[in-house]
Amino acid sequence: MADAKTLIVPKGATGVLVLADGTAVFGRGFGAVGDAVGELCFNTAMTGYQEVMTDPSYAGQIVTFTFPHIGNVGTNMDDVEADNPFALGCVVRQDVTEPSNFRNAQPFDQWMKDHGRIGISGVDTRALTRMIRIQGAPNAVIAHDSQGRFDLAALAAKAAAWPGLEGMDLAIEVSAKDIRLWRDGGWTLGKGYSLGEAGADRPHVVAIDYGAKNNIFRNLVKAGARVTVLPATATYEQVMEHKPDGVFLSNGPGDPAATGAYAVPVIAALLAQDISIFGICLGHQLLALAVGATTLKMHQGHRGANHPVKRLDDGLVEITSMNHGFAVDAATLPANVRATHISLFDGSNCGIELTDRNAFSVQYHPEASPGPQDSFYLFKRFVEGLAK
Repeated sequence: MADAKTLIVPKGATGVLVLADGTAVFGRGFGAVGDAVGELCFNTAMTGYQEVMTDPSYAGQIVTFTFPHIGNVGTNMDDVEADNPFALGCVVRQDVTEPSNFRNAQPFDQWMKDHGRIGISGVDTRALTRMIRIQGAPNAVIAHDSQGRFDLAALAAKAAAWPGLEGMDLAIEVSAKDIRLWRDGGWTLGKGYSLGEAGADRPHVVAIDYGAKNNIFRNLVKAGARVTVLPATATYEQVMEHKPDGVFLSNGPGDPAATGAYAVPVIAALLAQDISIFGICLGHQLLALAVGATTLKMHQGHRGANHPVKRLDDGLVEITSMNHGFAVDAATLPANVRATHISLFDGSNCGIELTDRNAFSVQYHPEASPGPQDSFYLFKRFVEGLAK
């Protein structure tokens, strides 16, 4: 790592990561050619890189993978959480090798190129992760040029000029714009995703899409629900037109306080009518905002598939998947809200429950199946509660 203002691009370097303070990290580019600016973060998951890249919650972010072997099993059509990647790019330790997996449909390098996403390999990701842990998540530009032609000073200026995620509403950009009846259910090897029933006897869940992962909807179907998906900007009246038995608040990117400008009044109106609510990640934060709590920007965030979370009611620990850079400030929870889960890494809030309403939420991602099934009970709890 060195100052971009004084550096000459080293011979053979075709990729570079330039931070807002002028630090430049060189490597070998892959995927698309060009540059992109966003927040640099790190993810500690050992598997699921395609799921990470297509998670809408990574909009506006460049992902450093701490696990060195990324891309080695290629890509396929099943391991995606959206039609296209939302992460701007990724930084990896080892060069992307030829795929070695019977499920592979396309090499990771080509998949990244086809979707316009930039990668850099040959980077000391441990050093980069340590820097983020100590200094916090910086703004950065990731760039790839096959000839290694980079204007490092201009890239540093671009990173410095980017306003950052705080105060940014990205949910409105990544949310689906149409209304959908969701049908896919659980996945099995050799069969793919099952087709869930849409019968009127199933509890009807209206899911508000702030940047949802598809597997959340699949798990709601698997738990027995009939699911209708609405855009992030859906009004209270539009939600109620579908006569929901319960409302689901999805994950998504950006600052919850910014998204809350239009989402919180809707959630507050639903709570006033005692509509059952379940939220995940951004949905968790929006539910907290709707009851009067506040959120805050985290120093480095939580991103990985190995985060231990303690359930406060029985002391059991769930191994969870997380992806968030903002958190609910537990000190601001009102009297009618109790904390239900906490992170064993830093003690931050990971779940809440209203004591006078059927509404609860968690900060982590139960649909990502770490553990691997430690947290599926949340979907069952929500859907079975609607059927009573």
